[in-house]
Amino acid sequence: MATEDPDKKTEVVLLACGSFNPITNMHLRLFELAKDYFHETGKYKVIKGIISPVGDAYKKKGLISANHRVTMAKLATKNSDWVEVDDWESSQSEWLETLKVLRYHHQKLLSPDPTNSLQNAIPLTKPGRKRKQEPNRHDPVKKKNQSPDIKSVPQVKLLCGSDMLESFGIPNLWKSEDITEIVKNHGLVCISRDGNSGQKFIYESDILWRYKNNIHLVEEWITSDISSTKIRRALRRGQSIRYLVPDVVQAYIEKNNLYSSESEDRNAGVVLAPLQKHASDSKN
Repeated sequence: MATEDPDKKTEVVLLACGSFNPITNMHLRLFELAKDYFHETGKYKVIKGIISPVGDAYKKKGLISANHRVTMAKLATKNSDWVEVDDWESSQSEWLETLKVLRYHHQKLLSPDPTNSLQNAIPLTKPGRKRKQEPNRHDPVKKKNQSPDIKSVPQVKLLCGSDMLESFGIPNLWKSEDITEIVKNHGLVCISRDGNSGQKFIYESDILWRYKNNIHLVEEWITSDISSTKIRRALRRGQSIRYLVPDVVQAYIEKNNLYSSESEDRNAGVVLAPLQKHASDSKN
């Protein structure tokens, strides 16, 4: 692996979407585990990690305001030299499908200008290929001294835990065409504590099986059962969350008194945005 020509490696951007309610040390570990995995293959170079907290319109029970969640994520990553927080998704007034967020970030790599918006978040025509746009619009993106063996635009891959992979099977949570485009045109990087369960779920899904070569299962050998749900539960009970979240995040939570029984009841009884949207779409 050490003899591989670095100029021939495929550049990868890791995108993690989710509530980050709050962000935990485990969220940050996902990026490190994925980066190690890709670099150990000798075929990829991870150039950036992006945390994209979901907007308030997601309507998940106990979801506190995006402003707080984005701020905590930025505090948690302020010392990272490669993971950053993007608030585009969280600033939208309506809930956005994960696929649209992937498209947005791919488009941003093609054309990093301020006019990039949801309207530009259109599907890829072929995996890893540029879409047809105005002539010469994307010329500046081409890297200097670029090897013809490396794609000029990095691949944006969706970074997730095995729970997201399994959520693909929940009725009305994901559109099958969205799952297809995610795994076909972008790719999944799934951090799994039990590799067999991930493999089993891929086996049981025709869509995932068809594009299994674009799904990277990464085994988490040093396991940790930290979750945002358990963090919130500890906070409601007045228990310590030190060493489970970055110290700056803990300080921010305490300063703003963020998680309580009242905040956990937020959106109680409200149908989750994707279930609401996809159920109504299927009726029309």
